[in-house]
Amino acid sequence: MQREDVLEHALHVLEREGIASTTLEMVATEADYPVNEIRNFWPNSEALLYDALRYLSQQVDIWRRQLVLNDELSNEQKILKRYEALTECVSNHRYPGCLFIAACTFYPDASHPIHQLADQQKKAAWEFTHEMLMQMEVDDPTMVAHQMELVLEGCLSRLLVKRSQADIDTARHLAEDILRFAQCRQGGALT
Repeated sequence: MQREDVLEHALHVLEREGIASTTLEMVATEADYPVNEIRNFWPNSEALLYDALRYLSQQVDIWRRQLVLNDELSNEQKILKRYEALTECVSNHRYPGCLFIAACTFYPDASHPIHQLADQQKKAAWEFTHEMLMQMEVDDPTMVAHQMELVLEGCLSRLLVKRSQADIDTARHLAEDILRFAQCRQGGALT
């Protein structure tokens, strides 16, 4: 049994069924492994959820690092690339970013390891945006980063319920508007 294979299947089940409904048996069926083999590595659904979110976090971190190192894209394009990634996910009936939002909601205690892992991923997203904005030298990059992440998290929250490409498009347009507004303010056009 390949650990990553099981975690990938677990992510599919979590995205489709939600955190509250996902069981080890469902993941075993999806991965086509005996549930007893899965229990050898993950004694319960919470342990599997933690590992699946950690695995997803690692994938997102790698994707983000590759994006930062991509010299063919402007910093603005790098920020907006997340919406392209969400479009690709939705077209493949995948909703991975939503799992971090759902995990914080399902485990509201900030000291819970799953909540901490999800919150850490949200902070990493903010830091990525903030760094890109700093490099763009926009006026008040901290406030703009908060605005950008609020739009992104709102989009992810909507995807938990509606799973609509239209919401991604709306969020992308709003993010573009925030960037344009910040650049206008930087150039003194709004003073």
